[in-house]
Amino acid sequence: MQPSPIRVLSVIPPMTQLNTPYPSTAYLTGFLRSRGIDAVQEDLALKLVLRLLSPDGLDAIHARADALPRKQRTPLVQGFLDHFARYRFTVGPTIAFLQGRDPTIAHRIASRTFLPEGPRFDAVDAYADADDPDGGDPLGWAFGALGLADRARHLATLYLNELADILRDAVDARFEFVRYAETLAMSQPTFEPLAAALAAPPTLVDACLQELALDAVSRHAPQLVLLSTPFPGSVYGAFRIAQAIKAKHPGIVTVLGGGFVNTELRELAEPRVFDFFDYVTLDDGERPLLALLEHLQGRRGKSRLVRSFLREADGAVRYINLAEPDVPFAEAGTPTWDGLPLDGYLSVLDMLNPMHRLWSDGRWNKLTVAHGCYWKKCSFCDISLDYIGRYDGASASLLVDRIEAVVAETGQTGFHFVDEAAPPKALRALAEELLRRGVAISWWGNIRFEKSFTPEVCQLLADSGCIAVSGGLEVASDRLLKLMKKGVSVEQVARVTHAFADAGVLVHAYLMYGFPTQTVHDTVDALEYVRQLFEAGCIQSGFFHRFACTVHSPVGMHPEEYGVELVPQPRASFARNDVGFIDPTGVDHDRLGRALNKALYNYMHGIGLENDVREWFDERVPRPRVGRHFIARALHATAPSR
Repeated sequence: MQPSPIRVLSVIPPMTQLNTPYPSTAYLTGFLRSRGIDAVQEDLALKLVLRLLSPDGLDAIHARADALPRKQRTPLVQGFLDHFARYRFTVGPTIAFLQGRDPTIAHRIASRTFLPEGPRFDAVDAYADADDPDGGDPLGWAFGALGLADRARHLATLYLNELADILRDAVDARFEFVRYAETLAMSQPTFEPLAAALAAPPTLVDACLQELALDAVSRHAPQLVLLSTPFPGSVYGAFRIAQAIKAKHPGIVTVLGGGFVNTELRELAEPRVFDFFDYVTLDDGERPLLALLEHLQGRRGKSRLVRSFLREADGAVRYINLAEPDVPFAEAGTPTWDGLPLDGYLSVLDMLNPMHRLWSDGRWNKLTVAHGCYWKKCSFCDISLDYIGRYDGASASLLVDRIEAVVAETGQTGFHFVDEAAPPKALRALAEELLRRGVAISWWGNIRFEKSFTPEVCQLLADSGCIAVSGGLEVASDRLLKLMKKGVSVEQVARVTHAFADAGVLVHAYLMYGFPTQTVHDTVDALEYVRQLFEAGCIQSGFFHRFACTVHSPVGMHPEEYGVELVPQPRASFARNDVGFIDPTGVDHDRLGRALNKALYNYMHGIGLENDVREWFDERVPRPRVGRHFIARALHATAPSR
């Protein structure tokens, strides 16, 4: 007797991205279909935003804001009520503009007489301050070389963010476009905060999300619903969706997975999670899903599930992991975006960082060149986990087959390779195959700045469509780079980044501060290296991140090797990832971080590159130990032999 077929619905919960679909459901749907399984997908994150930011959605927000006592209304909410007609009149055209459906409205938006402007717009006039070369037109200074559409897109994005602020003040204090209610989940050792939020009466946002979830279930009639949570900011939405499904359709099996689960729920012991989800799966979903589907069809016993948590009849949480080989990357199938509203995503422009713009502006097809990281040594990275530790590649021919299939399906030729660090050999082979077949695409992704990226290779990648690369310079200090096990030096980074820049490729540097044993002097030296890299044209974009110690990184697992002591943590039954640590240097990294980011912002706009880096700091700091022309000399030196 043939087992009954099962329809699988994969869902992107709020919030992920506004400009392009998060790729997890596209990969799972493509894989399941390649195995003959009936699979569909929905992006409820996008649908929720479009429902709320519509004339009808604003009507509902207005009703709740108007019901607030005057003393509870923030000035922003009162301004929304006072100018509601204008907000309602402009929201439709603005959304259509950001979706690319109504480009001519850019003229009215850019005039700054069309959109209602609240506090978010105050920053526009602060961009250029005294250094504004255009004499009072800060957006001309920021976007003068980019044109009218970019001015309008930035203003429209500020307008959207202001609507989110209004929604947060008047309707749901947890609402954000990305970090939606993330404090309920991020490194939360107990389920209590999330349980309390889920037990509370639904807000307008909750009610809209529940309605959208039940509509999706009604249209697709699935027997199995997968909710992928890549970030802490998507966890609350996923639980609300599952809550709605279980209340209305208790027979539907719900499964929780994704990046958040993989990093934070590996020690899950909280039985209340399974009031919402029947199963929680770890790492890549392909093998666990195949095992689960066989179990649901009666072809596999419960004890033969793979990397799955469930709740037993006695209420205890059990982890089951039958050892089975993972699905090879080459057999994972081609992702599909079928069923996702590709014309509905919003190209937003909220940051003037040129690399951040790629993340939020434009609809990119997201692919991986390989599974995992070929280096897997960096001491701050979760190298013990499957998504990094298990490296598995595919041939260039197969990758280009997938690229051509995606272009044919979506009509879009822009690709974001979302690898932890795309392998140089694979990128070179991919570039050669793209050129051999005459496939014209634009692509960007993350790399390591290693010496195999010679000027010739960088030019080859640019010829194949590479428009930007990002890579970790982290703390620009050879001592700390060695401690991090990055496998690169500052000189090497300078040569590689300069080669990419010479090939016309935008280079973004991931920068870090607050790494164990990093001193104030190390921080000043790092900023001097960064200044010189910008001055030499090696990098055009960068961002300083505060170091965070995680339990699955070498620092978290062996803190004594890095000169720090972990702060004792309460026993976690729910989420566990970030851990505090005591650094004997006692440096106030938060204070230093403000100076680093201020300097970097100016460097990206060509300002202050000739100044002494100590001028960016509020307090007295030591003179850099780095030679003033260190990077220039490194670029002119003979490259080291291989």
